[in-house]
Amino acid sequence: MENLPVPLDRRVWLEATTLQNAGYEVSVICPMGRGWDQEYEQIEGVHIYRYPQPFEAHSGIFAYAREYGHALWHWFKLAETIWERRPFDAIQGCNPPDLVFLLARWYRKRGVRYVFDHHDVSPELFEAKFGRRGLLYYLIRLLERMTFNTADVAIATNDSFRAIAIARGRMYPSDVFTVRSAPKTDTFLPATGDQSYRKGAATLIGYVGVIGQQEGMDLLVRAADYLVNKARANVHFLIIGFGPAHRDMIRDVARRRLEDRFTFAGPLYDRALVDALNAIDIGVAPDPKNPMNDVSTMNKVMEYMTLEKPVVQFDLTEGRVSAGPASLYAKPNDPIDFALKIEVLIDKTSMRWDMGWLGRKRVLDQLSWAHSVPNLLAAYARLFEKRP
Repeated sequence: MENLPVPLDRRVWLEATTLQNAGYEVSVICPMGRGWDQEYEQIEGVHIYRYPQPFEAHSGIFAYAREYGHALWHWFKLAETIWERRPFDAIQGCNPPDLVFLLARWYRKRGVRYVFDHHDVSPELFEAKFGRRGLLYYLIRLLERMTFNTADVAIATNDSFRAIAIARGRMYPSDVFTVRSAPKTDTFLPATGDQSYRKGAATLIGYVGVIGQQEGMDLLVRAADYLVNKARANVHFLIIGFGPAHRDMIRDVARRRLEDRFTFAGPLYDRALVDALNAIDIGVAPDPKNPMNDVSTMNKVMEYMTLEKPVVQFDLTEGRVSAGPASLYAKPNDPIDFALKIEVLIDKTSMRWDMGWLGRKRVLDQLSWAHSVPNLLAAYARLFEKRP
């Protein structure tokens, strides 16, 4: 993978440890970063090989070529290191970018199979990030097609992604498995949390995730402005995470004179993350409606629900699939309606409790990682069944 280190990427870590526990030997190639800077270590039996973190590109074909060229070089180098230690039978490639198929094709002549782990719809991600198409967009479409063409089996994060793999990727339905992302319910347990984050406010509103261009942070700040300056709500916002739009968001908050209503906690992990999220009263997902977000499952929504927090989000297809009655849904991309939905939950404490209970029940009954494990193992069984 290219965009996060392991075990920080919780989905990939759950996949790796699940396969390890099922009897597979697993090695991970990923970048360094966020404190995970050892070139090699073994955690819970998983071998982790890390390469220097590439410079993250935000625009321009040459910037992306530099970032991804750096990653490709290290993928090939470290894959050969792993091969020399012990030849492997399969490569699982996690996007973005849709480039791991190049490594898979190189090793195919040695009998290695390829599993495509479909994290993001890359063409839609490009449009959401830059608001346009162009040469780079059509190159991304081509790489996506080649990725699906190379894959023996694909793993989709939800049924919308599965439909894309079958329709746009032209894969057989029997070769595409839905493996949803979800936190482990034995570590994400409801509790009082760290109440120091509340800063004396009656209602603490929380956000966790990437602070990026396509996550709708500008819409969240506009909603906060309405709640504080128009509705006169006694609220505080806890923002957990990191990303390229972090400084822009801080400037936007300062411009609206909301500094005393926001705490930027930065990235939090493990116990510290659970303690912070347990302190909030309402979890927000301001991701705007666009072709990418509409079909994407938001990890933050699953985390709020697992900790019995009611959710406010814009009305997105997969958002409704995940949350159902555990969320209120604002008119797409309307920050005032988003604020009004938060205001409803501020005023109705019993409604918050009911929605939180329904959310955790929904996770336990349908959406937890335990429900994804059989599909992940079935995907690998299919992989080796196809090419013994």
